[in-house]
Amino acid sequence: MSVRVVIADDQAMVRAGFALILDAEDDIDVVGEANDGDDAVALARATRPDVVLMDVQMPKLDGIAATRAIVGEEGAESRVLILTTFERDDYVFEALRAGASGFLLKNSPPEELVRAVHVVAGGDALLAPAVTRRVIEGYAKFTRRPPEDPLLGSLTERETEVLRALAVGRTNSEIARDLGVGEGTVKTHVSHVLGKLGLRDRVQAVVFAYESGLVLPGQPDRF
Repeated sequence: MSVRVVIADDQAMVRAGFALILDAEDDIDVVGEANDGDDAVALARATRPDVVLMDVQMPKLDGIAATRAIVGEEGAESRVLILTTFERDDYVFEALRAGASGFLLKNSPPEELVRAVHVVAGGDALLAPAVTRRVIEGYAKFTRRPPEDPLLGSLTERETEVLRALAVGRTNSEIARDLGVGEGTVKTHVSHVLGKLGLRDRVQAVVFAYESGLVLPGQPDRF
């Protein structure tokens, strides 16, 4: 089955360029284009795409608010990939908090755009763990330590270890090595963590770990 994509950007030439790149792929189908945030939300509701390519700065409703509206809708399955010309941590952080599954600069090579769409459509997050940690730690430093989220109590001791490991930037292979288990076991634990906490992907798990008080900025890089 083809990956269904909606492109949201206020510049027609940008939309046309992305559409040209993606439509050239046999397994990607561009099902609509939106020129502002309101149109993006309406189009996502109407077409139920697998991935929405979302510009950050758009009229009527910016990309962050549009992302929040799309992924926050009950039963929503569309995933959002943020596209911007600005490599700014505040955009990355707010996009992650809004529920975006990835972040890509507009000047990335065409093959990177195609790869990003496939990665996000496949249920993975498109942001290096080290970048995720840097961004979230940077903002967490300026907030009070939150009370521990009661949802943490739903996790087993091993699942809590795995969540903490994700938050400090560990990959599945690194977690498996440190815990002395197989990567398949780690994937199972990650899946349980996401399910119990109602999270969409690993990036959202990292955000939760910091915002819940499980992990604090500046903690040693271990778990």
